[in-house]
This record gives sequence, structure tokens and C-alpha cells, in this order.
Amino acid sequence: MKLNYLTKGLSTLGRWIATGLFCVSAIAFIWHGAFLVNSSAMASPAINLIAAADLDDAKSKANEDAGRTKGFVQETRDKLKETARTNANKVDDATDNGSFIGRKAQRDAARIQERADQDADRTQKAIDDTKNVVERAVEGIKDAFK
Repeated sequence: MKLNYLTKGLSTLGRWIATGLFCVSAIAFIWHGAFLVNSSAMASPAINLIAAADLDDAKSKANEDAGRTKGFVQETRDKLKETARTNANKVDDATDNGSFIGRKAQRDAARIQERADQDADRTQKAIDDTKNVVERAVEGIKDAFK
């Protein structure tokens, strides 16, 4: 389709208006960002003190949670060891004393108890490591507020 003289002029005028509107909006966007400052985003010393108090609470909470978690791990280890010992004794009582199955149950119980100790130690070490990471992060944040 061939454009006639009127539609060609309107098309050119429309492009010029669109370009001008784009330039004006770009200038307004830049102007707004450069000269209007949000003063509510500035730091206040009072807020820093509140944040420091909250960080101390976070640090004590991390210590408390680590202590409870380690207690839970120790209780779980003790229950596991007791269950293994009880089951081995039941198998030994159900079979002839000194039978192959009874001895195997006792060896399995000893192995389970040993692994329970190893797993509990690894878990408690991981808990301590995590607690230390949290404490270092809290200290780093507190240093940033000072």
C-alpha cells in the first residue's frame, strides 16, 4: 500500500512526538534520581544501638540452641546404644547361649554403639562449627555498626 501525502506527514509527526516524549521522560527520570534524596534511608545512631542489642540476642540464642541440640544428640546416642544392647540381649536369650546368631548380635550391638559414639561426636563438632560461624557473623556485623 502506498502512503499518500497526508498519511506520510502524520506518520512523520507521530514519530517526532514519540521521540520527544521518550526524551522528556528520560530527562525526568534522571532528574528525579539525581535531585530527590530519600532522607529516611540515612543511618541513625539510635537504630545502630538497637541493631547491636538484637545481635547480642542472636548470639545468645545461637549458644542456647547449640546447647539444646547437643543435648538432643547425646540423648539420641544413649537411646540408640541402649536399644542395640537390649536387642542383642533378646537375641542371645532367644537362642542357645553362645550360638553363632547370639555372638553375631553382640558384635552388631558393639558396632552400632561404636558408630553411635562416632556419629554423635561428628554431629556435635558440626554443631560447634555452626555456632562459631554464627558468632563470627554476629561479631562482624557488630563491627560494621561501630
